[in-house]
Amino acid sequence: MAYIGKVPTAVPLTSADIQDGTIALADLSATGTKDATTFLRGDNTFAEAGGGKIGQVLQAVKTDTTSTTSTSFTDLTGITQAITPSATTSKILVMFDGNFSSFTQSGNGQAVDFKLVRDSTDIYIGDAASSRNRTSTNFRPESQGQYDLNPAKIVFLDSPNTTSSTTYKIQWRKCFDLDGLGNPAYLNRSYEDGDNSERPRSASSITLLEVLA
Repeated sequence: MAYIGKVPTAVPLTSADIQDGTIALADLSATGTKDATTFLRGDNTFAEAGGGKIGQVLQAVKTDTTSTTSTSFTDLTGITQAITPSATTSKILVMFDGNFSSFTQSGNGQAVDFKLVRDSTDIYIGDAASSRNRTSTNFRPESQGQYDLNPAKIVFLDSPNTTSSTTYKIQWRKCFDLDGLGNPAYLNRSYEDGDNSERPRSASSITLLEVLA
């Protein structure tokens, strides 16, 4: 039936005309899961935020000193951290920050190798090439190395493809025995460690970040 009488002037509806809390998520026509963990996209669908979110951060810090005389890889005591990924698609960003010293003789420094290990599997190491050492990083101090700390850094984005507890650790070794006397390499202290303000002590750490897909 046609409208009888004078047609009222059209007045646009504004947000002020709608009482707060009147429209619920269920009243919206957008598709997708409507809850507190999703957002409304420009294509009128609800979706979770994209990948790259950090799910958890774990860290092991070593503030005391340790040493090795081995020319074979051994676990670096205190630089071990376990993590349980929340999904098989998660990646684990591993960051190792170490400080070490080793014996030097006539300007020739004792090289030290460091290797990243997931559970019992070597990861982030160089390809095999004849008899060459396979490491994650290697450092040879200069002649002043007996009195200073040298950096050892490893950064690697791993894809463990598991939701089981996974342990990351650092192994280290002397690359060779420089003078045949079995002099040690040290972590978190200078090689010459007399009671002197110029002989530093430091901390080292391994940090794990779960990066969600």
